[in-house]
Amino acid sequence: MKNIWDSAAAQRVIGVAELNRLAKELVESNLPLMWISGEISNFVRAGSGHCYFSLKDAQAQVRCVMFRHKMQLQDWKPDNGMQVEVRANPSFYEARGEFQLNVETMRRAGLGALYAAFEKLKAKLQAEGLFDEATRRPLPRFPRAIGVVTSLKAAALRDVLTTLRRRMPAIPVVIYPTTVQGEGAGREIAAAIAAADARAECDVLIVCRGGGSIEDLWAFNEEVVARAIHACSLPVISGVGHETDFTIADFVADLRAPTPTAAAQLASPDRSELTQGAAHFAQRLRRVVERALERRMQQLDGLARSLVHPGERIAAQTAQLGHFASRLRSAFGHGADERRWRLQGLIHALRSARPDLRMLEAAPRALAQRLRNAASNRLQTMQVELKHFSAQLTNLSPSAVLERGYSITESADGKIVHDASKLKADEEVRLTLARGWVRARVKATGSGNADQ
Repeated sequence: MKNIWDSAAAQRVIGVAELNRLAKELVESNLPLMWISGEISNFVRAGSGHCYFSLKDAQAQVRCVMFRHKMQLQDWKPDNGMQVEVRANPSFYEARGEFQLNVETMRRAGLGALYAAFEKLKAKLQAEGLFDEATRRPLPRFPRAIGVVTSLKAAALRDVLTTLRRRMPAIPVVIYPTTVQGEGAGREIAAAIAAADARAECDVLIVCRGGGSIEDLWAFNEEVVARAIHACSLPVISGVGHETDFTIADFVADLRAPTPTAAAQLASPDRSELTQGAAHFAQRLRRVVERALERRMQQLDGLARSLVHPGERIAAQTAQLGHFASRLRSAFGHGADERRWRLQGLIHALRSARPDLRMLEAAPRALAQRLRNAASNRLQTMQVELKHFSAQLTNLSPSAVLERGYSITESADGKIVHDASKLKADEEVRLTLARGWVRARVKATGSGNADQ
C-alpha cells in the first residue's frame, strides 16, 4: 500500500469512502487471523441467519459478525453474558466506518485448555498402547448378564433398559450406579468399573451417559477412567454422548457405540432375529427329517416286497426251472434242424463244385481245332494282303517304268538330272535303261520336245 502519510499526500483532500477503504486495507493487511476472548453482549440473530454481537472485557469492546454458514457448524447456542473465545479476522466495515471481527469459529472460554488436555492425555495413553486393537476383547454372542455403569437418574439408563428389554428381556441387567458429571465423577466411574470387574456378575459392561458439552462429558476424559476400562477383564462398550461426541473412554473401550441405545444393541442379541433364525432352522430340520423318513419308508417297502414265503419261492423257482428246461429242449431241437439244413447245403454245394471230366477232356480238343482254324484263316488273309502289296510294289517300281522305254540320266557326279538346263554341251552323262546302262556325251540341250 502506498504511504498516505508523506507530505504530498497529506495535502490532498480525500473522501470518506476512500478513507474507509484505506483504513480497511491497513487493518486487513497488518492484522492476521487470531484468537480473542471476551464476553458476549448485544447478541442478535438476523432473519438471514447471520449473527451480530459485541465482544467486550473490562476496558473495551469490539463489534463482531458470524455468518450463517459458520454459525451452523456450532453445536451449542451462544447468548449474552457468555465468556467465549473466537477465532476471527480483524476487518473494517467501510459502509459505517466501523472496525469489526469476522468470526470463523467460537468456543466457550476455557475450552482451549480442555482440548489441549484432551489431546495431551490421548497422545500419552496411545503411546502406552491403551488404544491398540490387539488388546481389545471380543463381545460375547450370548451374555449371561449385562452390566451398566451410569447414573440412576440419567435418561441414558432408561434408553438402555428399554432397548435391552425389547431385544432380550431374559438377560439379567446389573446396574453399577455412579455420578457421570461434576467434581469427582471420574473417580466414581472408575470405582464402579472396578467393582463390576471384581464381582464378575456379568459378561459385558456398558459405560454410558447422554449427550452434553465437553465440560459435561469431561469425566469420561479423565485418565483414571481410561485406566479402569483398560484394566477391566470384562469387554467394555462405551456409549457416551451423541454420535459426534468422542471421549478418551471411547478410544480405550473394546467397542465404541455412537449412543447409549446403540451400546445396548451391540451388547445384547436380538430376540426377534434369534426367533426367526430358530424358526428357519426348525423348518429346515423338519424338511430334512421328512425327507429321511420318506427314504426309509421307500426302503421298507422294497424290503417288504423282497420278503416271500419259502413255499412260494420254491414254486416260483420250480416254474422257472421248467421254463428253462423247455427253452433248452426247444434250443436243442432248433440247433439240430439248423445243423441238418447246413449239412444239406454243404452237400449241394459240393456236388455243384464237382468237375465234369468229359467236358474237361473235350475242351482241349475244341480249343486245338479253333486254333487250327484261326491259323488257317489268318494265313489266307496274309497271303491275299501279300499279293496286293506285291502288285502295288510292282506298279511303283522304277524298273517297270524303264521297261516302258524310259531311262534315268545321271550327271558325272552321280546326281539324277531332272532339268536339261543343268547340263552343259559336251558333258558326259550316264543313262540307265531297263537292262543295262550307257555313257553318252551331251551335244545340245533345249527346253522343248525331243522332235524340235
